[in-house]
Amino acid sequence: MSTDVITIVAIVSIIIWITASRELVKSLEERNGLKIITLMSAGCLSTLILTISFFQHIPF
Repeated sequence: MSTDVITIVAIVSIIIWITASRELVKSLEERNGLKIITLMSAGCLSTLILTISFFQHIPF
């Protein structure tokens, strides 16, 4: 993957995790379970993409 794509994925990942953490801080009555599950899934997927890309670029 190109550096530009990795940068965009990293920025999106940061935004997703910030949004997920803000949703988790809300009280139980205000939390949206489906939104939390969606954000956590998207966050894990974007983190996995970044991790795989990172390990591909490490010279052995």
